[in-house]
Amino acid sequence: MEPEIVFLTDGGQPDSAMLERLLAFIDAARTSLDIAVYDAHLEGGDVDRLVGALDRAEARGVRVRAIYNDDHPRHAAVPPPTGPSVLARLASAVPSTAIPGVPDLMHDKYMIRDADTVWTGSTNWTDDAWSRMENVVVTIPSADLAAAYTRDFEQLWQKKHVIGTGTFDDEPASLSYGGAPLTVRALFSPGRGRTLGHLVARRIGQASRRIRICSPVITSGPILSTLAEVLDDHRCDTTATVDGPQMREALEQWSADGRASWKVPLVERVRASGRVAEKPSRPYQAGPPHNYMHAKVVVCDDITLLGSYNLSHSGEMNAENVVEIVNAPFADACATFCEQVHSRYQNARS
Repeated sequence: MEPEIVFLTDGGQPDSAMLERLLAFIDAARTSLDIAVYDAHLEGGDVDRLVGALDRAEARGVRVRAIYNDDHPRHAAVPPPTGPSVLARLASAVPSTAIPGVPDLMHDKYMIRDADTVWTGSTNWTDDAWSRMENVVVTIPSADLAAAYTRDFEQLWQKKHVIGTGTFDDEPASLSYGGAPLTVRALFSPGRGRTLGHLVARRIGQASRRIRICSPVITSGPILSTLAEVLDDHRCDTTATVDGPQMREALEQWSADGRASWKVPLVERVRASGRVAEKPSRPYQAGPPHNYMHAKVVVCDDITLLGSYNLSHSGEMNAENVVEIVNAPFADACATFCEQVHSRYQNARS
């Protein structure tokens, strides 16, 4: 079996299509299913169907466990997502552990099925994420990769907090995709958070043909610096797409705080290149429905990095996961998605 990748766009598919895919993944479990999910808010009937699938899995002998981010009072001013929370139902339906979102978030969105298949990407379990946001889901059949994800899951499960998790290195696993060899490895933060930012920056700096980026924000110092240099040198064909309101919010925070104000000229330099598109999404504070540019994909030549990690310094301290995939056909597919998203918002105005 080969990896399978699904691209979601704003208005490009009904939320039911993603729910069916999620249920099919759960229904295929035979021995174990470990779930790490940051946000899960669905309409009532969808909640029942999802919990029903987990109940069926347990009834046929599947060991099901779930970890999820636990909201903290410091986030009380943030409007709630659309739909009822699945998380309370998860806690009552299967063995679950709430990971406090302090000091940093449990921001993963992955599942490990039967110790041989991983579901990961940028996509939360919400109606908005499935129908109104740009997102990516990839399913990778690899026992080696699943072992790395299981190790990360066990650290979170046992520690019950983010600190001190993701503290290991994963060796590349060999697969195939599109008739060509594929290698894949995983990186987890916060244990390898700093490595994540520097890895993305290094891949951008090494690219000679193309760089394609989709990320809600680009605020990591190493990534911003390298991207600004590459764009200034006109080193290779580059496009990037971000979420406009989220980038503006970051700039406002830097101006108010001052400690990160040194990054403002880098953002301005990157924007001045004319190679950055910004989606005019509904601001977070405005409440649902939300339609962020939420995908997190970086393509550098034939290397793809994707997962839950925003290209931000704070993302390095959250519980996040990224897969690095080396394969030309896979990179081509991701690059095409990034180009389509960029084209859609290139001339958009907030």
